[in-house]
Amino acid sequence: MVLFPVIGKLLHKRVVLASASPRRQEILSNAGLRFEVVPSRFKEKLDKASFATPYGYAMETAKQKALEVANRMYQKDLRAPDMVIGADTIVTVGRLILEKPVDKQDAYRMLSQLSGREHSVCTGVAIVQCSSQDNKLDTRVSEFYEETMVKFSELSEDLLWEYIHSGEPMDKAGGYGIQALGGMLVESVHGDFLNVVGFPLNHFCKQLLQLYDPPRPEDLQRVKHGSIPAVDTFEDLSDVDEGGPAPTRRDKAEAGVARDATAEAEGNRTCETLPPFPTRLLELINGFKTSKALFTACKLKVFDLLKDEAPQKAAGIASKVDASVCGTERLLDFCACLGFLEKSEQGYSNTEAANLYLTSDGDWSLHGFIMYSSEVTWNLFTHLEFAVREGRNQHHRVQGKKAEDVFQDVLYQSPETRLWFMQTMHGLSKLNARYIATAFDLSGFSSACDVGGCTGALAQELVRENPHLQVTVFDLPETIELAAHFQPAGPQAAQVQFAAGAGLLLVETLLDEEKREARVALLQSLNMLVQLGGRERSPGEYQCLLEQHGFCQVQVAHLGGILDAMLATRVGP
Repeated sequence: MVLFPVIGKLLHKRVVLASASPRRQEILSNAGLRFEVVPSRFKEKLDKASFATPYGYAMETAKQKALEVANRMYQKDLRAPDMVIGADTIVTVGRLILEKPVDKQDAYRMLSQLSGREHSVCTGVAIVQCSSQDNKLDTRVSEFYEETMVKFSELSEDLLWEYIHSGEPMDKAGGYGIQALGGMLVESVHGDFLNVVGFPLNHFCKQLLQLYDPPRPEDLQRVKHGSIPAVDTFEDLSDVDEGGPAPTRRDKAEAGVARDATAEAEGNRTCETLPPFPTRLLELINGFKTSKALFTACKLKVFDLLKDEAPQKAAGIASKVDASVCGTERLLDFCACLGFLEKSEQGYSNTEAANLYLTSDGDWSLHGFIMYSSEVTWNLFTHLEFAVREGRNQHHRVQGKKAEDVFQDVLYQSPETRLWFMQTMHGLSKLNARYIATAFDLSGFSSACDVGGCTGALAQELVRENPHLQVTVFDLPETIELAAHFQPAGPQAAQVQFAAGAGLLLVETLLDEEKREARVALLQSLNMLVQLGGRERSPGEYQCLLEQHGFCQVQVAHLGGILDAMLATRVGP
C-alpha cells in the first residue's frame, strides 16, 4: 500500500529493471509496478578494497548497472526510458564480501564461513531518472541501501553438501537463497526479509514517494499546527465578561486575518531559519564523558562484582568499591542506560554483554583494553593538539621525560602496564582472530610466522582453522615470558620451514585511498601519532611497499571488527 499513491504517476512512464533476477522481478510485479526487463551488461569488477564500506560497493555497482542500461537504450533508440532501476545484493561476514560462488568448492567455503554466525545481507539500489536535452542523455541518480542481519544455525558437513548438490547456491550472493531450500539453514532474521530475497521493497517504495510525491509545504504546516483548533473557532468572551461591547463580525474577521498572517510569517520563519538539530554532533562532543564513565565502572570492578551474582543494591555495591552511594548510583544508572546493566526493584545485575566483555576474567574480556585506554591512551590524547602541531608522540609530556624506547620506557615500564598492554592485545586479537584466519585460503602454506604476535591468540586460531599449519610467534623476551599465562591447555608445537614461495599476512587498520571515509582507521592514525609517532596506510600505499620487496600478488579483506587483513604472496625464482 505504500507504493499505491505513486502507481498512477508511473503508469504512463517507461520503467526499466536492469536485472535478470527472477526474484526481483517477482517482488516488483507483486507490488503492482509495470516495467520491462533489460539485464545490465556492466562487468562487476569494481575494486572492493577502494570502498570504505560494503554497502558503498553495493550502491556503486547498482548505479553502474542502471547507468549502463540507460546509456545503451538511449544510444539504440535515441529515446531514454523514464526510469531505470539497478540493484546489487551482497553478503558480508564482517567486512568480507561474499558474492555468487564460482563453483561447488567456493560455495562450500562461503557456507562454512556463515555456519553458526550472524552475517549481513546488503542491497544497494539505484533509481536513475532519465531525460534527453540537446540530443544528450541527462540522468539524475537516487541511491540507497538496506541491510538485514541473518544468523545461520550450526551446519553439519552432510547438510552443507546436500544443499550444495541441490544446485541452489550457484547463482545467489553468499551461496544461499532464503526463499527456497536455503531457508532451512537460517536461524533468525533481523530486518527486511525481502531484502534478503533480493530487493528491499519497503525502502524502495518510500524512496519513490520522495521522488514522485513529495510532501507539500502546506501539508507540513498542517501537520504541525492542525492539532490546535484555530482561535476564531471559539467565542471571544473576554470583553463580554468585562462588560464591554461584544466584538463585531468585521472585528473578528480583521483579527483572524491578522492572526493568520502572523502565524504564516512565524511558520515560514521557522521552516526557513531553523537548521536541523545537531543530535549527532552533540553526541560526539559528549562522547568522551561516556567513555570515562565506562572506564570508571571497569576500574572500580563493578562488572566483576555483579558477575554470576544476584542483583545488588547501589548501597551494597558502593561499600564494596569504597565509593559514595549517590555517586555509585548515578554511575550504575548510566551503565544501565548504556545497556551494560539491568536495573530492577531487586537492584543491579550484569547484562550478557557485560559478562562477555567487561569482566576482567571473561573469555572475551576487553577489560585490559579499557584499563589501558583509561590510564595510558586517555592521558596521551589530552595532548593531541601538541601531537598535531609537532608531528610526534606525546609520551614526554605525560611521563615528564623523553621516551627513547616506547616499549621499554612506557608500555613495559612496570609489570602492571605490561600486563595491561598484553591484555589489550589479547582481547582485541581474540575478537578478530577468526575473521583473520578465515579471510584467505591458506591451504597452500605449511608454516606461518606471527611477528609481534604477543599472546599468540591469532596463532591459536590459525592452527584451529588450518590444522596443517605450523605457526611460530616472535615477540620481545618480556612478552614471551608472560605469554604462557594466555595459552589454552595443551602445548602447541611450532617448526620453522623453508619454501620457494612465501606469504605475508598483514593485520592492520586500513585507510581508504582518499583518506576520507574510513573513520576507524583515521582515528587510529591519530592514535598512532600520539602514542608511537607512526601512522596507518591505505591498501595502495601498502601495495607499493610490498612490491618493492617482491610481493606482487596482494589481496585485501575487510573484516568485521576494527582490523583489516592483507595477504601478499611472493613467488620464488
